[in-house]
Parts: sequence; structure tokens; C-alpha cells
Amino acid sequence: MPRLNRPRAAPITGPEAGWREPVPHLREPRYSQSLERGLAILECFTPERPVWGIADLADELGMSRSTTHRYVLTLTALGHLAQGPRRKYRLGLTVTELGMSALSSTGLREHARAPLRELSRRAPYALAIGMLDGSELVYLDRIRASRRGQRPSDLDLNAGSRLPPHCCAMGKLLLAGLPEAERGRLIAELTLGEWGPRTTTNKHTLRGELARCRSEALVVSEEELAPGLYEIAAPVRTETRETIAAVGMQGHSSMISLKQLVEGLGPHLISTADRISARVGYRRDDER
Repeated sequence: MPRLNRPRAAPITGPEAGWREPVPHLREPRYSQSLERGLAILECFTPERPVWGIADLADELGMSRSTTHRYVLTLTALGHLAQGPRRKYRLGLTVTELGMSALSSTGLREHARAPLRELSRRAPYALAIGMLDGSELVYLDRIRASRRGQRPSDLDLNAGSRLPPHCCAMGKLLLAGLPEAERGRLIAELTLGEWGPRTTTNKHTLRGELARCRSEALVVSEEELAPGLYEIAAPVRTETRETIAAVGMQGHSSMISLKQLVEGLGPHLISTADRISARVGYRRDDER
């Protein structure tokens, strides 16, 4: 099987001729071969080959087409696969959410902590790292503003806080980075409530803003989350260039101008995001 990275015995005969038996130490009484086969199907989907048909999956795994089809239908019903044109399949949003949850729980917050702490010593404004969890932005970590007078505008946001993604720079960056079909589905689910005086509450307008975000190294939000609050955000990317998280900085208009935030501190936020990205395998084009 592809990418399982464990040895296999020779193919066997019988109803599943061609299926490769697990090595003996895995064949203990509670071992589930059905689960193994389902996971093997999911592991076929890679950045190099994101779309598969039933026949190709069956050939790749040495399973019959009827059995492969049965597993694929089950995975599709559970949201782990999604059917596209011409009966081809790709990974579904459920797998993306599981992967993000795993990455979050096994180290993304830890990877980000030192770079964010270092930036906070240079810029006394609120800093955060967040990911999408379904149709919500969830804060993995947040450092409150240390500048005198800034705390009242801190909105009492902490690690674990959740926001709708349409009203802040981090959320818009993450929405913009989704595959088109997933982005369309999430936008359809969102209720665009008004949080600040300049919150985008029209879905057509939001789609246009997200299209512009996809070409920007830094996403900017002006009084969308709260009156007087500015925010900038930069992407955290994986080795495959997928945007998995965003880092953000917030400053109040009474303390800093939008131009100062964007031009003076934006490059430092991008550099911090790149450092976090490097810790999860990302390399810029000039580093490859």
C-alpha cells in the first residue's frame, strides 16, 4: 500500500486476491483489516495526485473494484472523500479538519510560541495564531497587548476563543486559502453579522475581498471586528504550500495608524509567519 511505511507479506489468494496481508505482529485479534483498507485508500490522495477513480485505486491497492467502490462510498458518506466530475474522488473537508486538529494538538501552538513571543517584545500589540475549525476561526494562542492604554481594546480574546471568519483579517486570510469548493460551501453557511462599523455583511462583496486576499502577502482589516481596531494577518504554510493557519496583529487607532501597522510592522509579522511555517516544513521559492 502506498505511504504506509511498514513491511508487507506477499499477496494472498481468495476473495481479495492481491490484497497484501499485514505482517504477523499486526495480526493480533483486535486488529481491523477493514479499517486498514479504508485508511490505505485515504493515503493514496497526495498533493502530487489529489484525484483518483475507483479502478485506479483498486489497481494501486490490489483490491477488487467492487470492494474498493464499497469503501469509497462509505468514506464519501462520512465526508472523508468528495465525488467530483466523471466519478472521480478527492479528499473531503472532514480529512482537512482532522489534519488541522492533529497538527494543532501535536505542536503548531508550540512551534509558534517562541516566534510570537519574540515579536511581542518588539511590537507591544496583541498577537495571535489561529486556524479554521469548520465555519469558525479558533485562536490557538494569543498574546495580549503590553502597551499602556491598549488593553481595553483587547476584546478579552484568548486561546480557544472563536470568531466568525468574515469579520477579521486572520479569518479572511484562511477563507481565501481554502479550495474553491470548500470556500463556497463555508461562505454559504456563514451568517455575516455586523461586528464593527466596517464589517462586510454582503456575501458577494466578501467573495470579491477574498479573491484579492489570495494575491496578498498581508491581509488588512480596518474596524471590521470592533470600532477603531486595525488588524493585519500573514499565512502559515506547510511544505505543500497549503495555508493551515494565520498569525495576526491588532492595534487600536488611538495607539497606531493603519499605515504604521501595515508598513512598519507588517514585514515583521510576515517574517514571523515564515519562521513558524519553516518549523512545519515550508520553504520559500528562494530557499528551495
